[in-house]
Amino acid sequence: MTTKVLVVYATKNWSTAEIARTITEVLCKEGVEAELRRVSEVGDVLAYDAVVLGSPLYAGRWHKDARRFVRRNARALAETPVWLFSSGPLDASAGERDIPPVPAARRALVRLDAREHVTFGGCLTEGAKGWAARMIVRSGKGGDFRDFERISAWAQHIGATLHGENAVPPEGP
Repeated sequence: MTTKVLVVYATKNWSTAEIARTITEVLCKEGVEAELRRVSEVGDVLAYDAVVLGSPLYAGRWHKDARRFVRRNARALAETPVWLFSSGPLDASAGERDIPPVPAARRALVRLDAREHVTFGGCLTEGAKGWAARMIVRSGKGGDFRDFERISAWAQHIGATLHGENAVPPEGP
């Protein structure tokens, strides 16, 4: 039986979308049928065997579209294997230590009985949308802190778990 996974994300400046795309590509290489969608494009999650949901962090909060997605689909998601990720720290901290989920991600983790949550480094570069984002970049505090090797290892772990292997989470920070 083929496992069908929805990799769904909220995004503002497309950094989280690129993380979700990487996860989708790795899952497909692992033999999982994975479909990539923005949260606003998803109607019914019942057609999927598992869900990976990602959200950027802004001022320590999950993106409103990710929070709405969880509320709108809570009942179906609670009956489906779910993995959560956040992207956001604009420094090396996500690669150095485990960063606990922000409140909305923590609530989703508990409410959905999600398998796990991980925080990846974020990316904020020239051309970012939003006044605050532009100010961060102008002040020299932006940059790309995503670790695609770590992201890929996490996606491989999800693939192995879905294949029923005794998958140990990848070495964290």
